[in-house]
Amino acid sequence: MRNSLATIYQSIEILSKEKGIDPQIVLDAVKDAMLVAARKHYRTEEDLEAELDEASGAISIYALKRVVASVADPVHEISLEEALRHDPAAEIGAVVRIPKNTEALGRISAQTAKQVILQKVREAERETIYSVYSGRVGELVNCTVKRFEGPDIIVDLGKTEARLPKKEQSKLESFAIGDRVRCVIKSVDKTGKNAGVTVSRAAPEFVVRLFEQEVPEIYDGTVVIKACAREAGERTKIAVWSRDRDVDSVGACVGMKGMRVQSIIRELRGEKIDIIQYSDDPVVFATNALSPARITRVAILDPAEKHMEVIVDDTQLSLAIGKKGQNVRLAARLLGWRIDIKSEEEKRREIESQMEALVVPGAPVSVLVDFGLTEELVEALGRAGVATVEKLGSMTPEELQQIPGISAETVEAIQAAVISYYDQFEVEMGPEGGQVQSPSDEAEPEPTAEAAAAEDGGEPAAEASGEEVSNLPEWESPEIESDTMGERDRTV
Repeated sequence: MRNSLATIYQSIEILSKEKGIDPQIVLDAVKDAMLVAARKHYRTEEDLEAELDEASGAISIYALKRVVASVADPVHEISLEEALRHDPAAEIGAVVRIPKNTEALGRISAQTAKQVILQKVREAERETIYSVYSGRVGELVNCTVKRFEGPDIIVDLGKTEARLPKKEQSKLESFAIGDRVRCVIKSVDKTGKNAGVTVSRAAPEFVVRLFEQEVPEIYDGTVVIKACAREAGERTKIAVWSRDRDVDSVGACVGMKGMRVQSIIRELRGEKIDIIQYSDDPVVFATNALSPARITRVAILDPAEKHMEVIVDDTQLSLAIGKKGQNVRLAARLLGWRIDIKSEEEKRREIESQMEALVVPGAPVSVLVDFGLTEELVEALGRAGVATVEKLGSMTPEELQQIPGISAETVEAIQAAVISYYDQFEVEMGPEGGQVQSPSDEAEPEPTAEAAAAEDGGEPAAEASGEEVSNLPEWESPEIESDTMGERDRTV
C-alpha cells in the first residue's frame, strides 16, 4: 500500500499540469481520499488526520484524541497514562496523534481512495474551467472537432473540451473529426448535466461576431449592430445603424460587390442574410424589417404592449408572411413587437363587420308595452335573450312556450302585441308603399286637355306647355303640327 501511495504522489505533479490545477488541490484530494478509505475500513467515528511525507511519498493516518484525567468518551478522549505511551510530552488538555496502520488498507480501500481523488480532481477542474471561460461568454473561438457523442459534437478548445449540442448546430452543416470550426461560447456551467463549456453555431451572436470580424466599420464602432434575429440554416435578419451620416451602414456590411457578406454566407453554408437599416421609429423599422415585401401602411395598436398592425397589398401578403411565417416571425423578433399582418381585402372586411356591429339590429322588445304587453313578460323575454321585436316575431309558439313564465295564453297575447306593432306601419303607409291621404286632403283632379279646349271653344292641344303629354289615351288621328316643339312628324 505504501508503494502505491508513493506512486500516487509522483503522479500528482503530472496530473496538475495536465488539468491546469493547483498541485495543492490534488494533494488535499489525496488526503481526503485516504481519510474516507480509513473510516470505511476501521468503521470508526474517531477524528482522523492524514499526513503526506514529501520525501518518501507515503501517507500516514492518525487518530486525534484529547488528553483528560478521567475518560468519559473513549472515541475522542484518552487518559494521560495511555497518552504518554504515544507522546512523552503529552499533558492534560493536549491533543495527541495515535498512528493508524495503513498497511491494513486493502484493494477495496485503494479503489475508494481512487474514486474520491478523481471526484475531487474533476470538481477542481470544473472550477478552473468556470473561472477561465465564464467571462468569455459570447466570444468567438476557434476549435477542432475531437469526437462525436450521439448527436452532439465534442470540440477541443485547447485547454479544455466543449460540447456543441445538436440544437446549436445548423442543419446545413456536417463535420468530420479533425475539422477546424468557429463557434461562439454559449454558456459555462459549473454543475449539472451540462457542466462545462457549451458552444454554438446557431445562435444570433455567432452571426454578429462574424460581421465584427469581416466589417472594419463595425469593429471600430462606426457602424453598430442594433438587433439580430436568426433561424439557423434558413435566414438571418440583422439591423445596423451608422454613427456617421457619411457612412452607409448597409453598404458597409455588404461590401464591394458583396464580398463581405458573401464571406459570412460561405461560413454559414449558404444561409440567407437580410441586412436592414435600423430606425428609432417603429413604423419605419417595421417597414424595413418586412422587406422584400412592400408595406402599404403600419398602425400602432398598443405602444405599451408593443403591438402593431401591418397592412399590405393582396399580392404582397404571402411575400410579407414568408415561408411558413418565417419573414414576419423574424421581423417580430428583430423589433421586439407583436405584429399582426393583414391584406387590404381582410382589413376591408374587418371594417365592414365592425360597422355592421354598430348598426342597431331592431326595435327593443320593450316597445310592445304600448301594445298591451305587460312589463313582466318583457322582463321574462329579456332574460331569455329575446331583445328585439324582430327576433320575437320570428319565433314559433313552441319556442315561446319553452321560455319560463310563458304559457299558451301568454303566447297569444305576445302575438297580438307583435301584430299591433306592425299594423301601425301598414296604417301609415299605403298599399303600394305610398303615404295615404285623408279624403279632405285629396286635391281636385286637374282638367284634361280636351276639357280645357272645350271650355275655350278651341281644338284639343297636344302640348300646352311645350312638353310631351304621355298620359293621354291613344286614338287614331292624322298627324298635327306643333309649332311649339318644332317637330314636323310627331304622333300623339
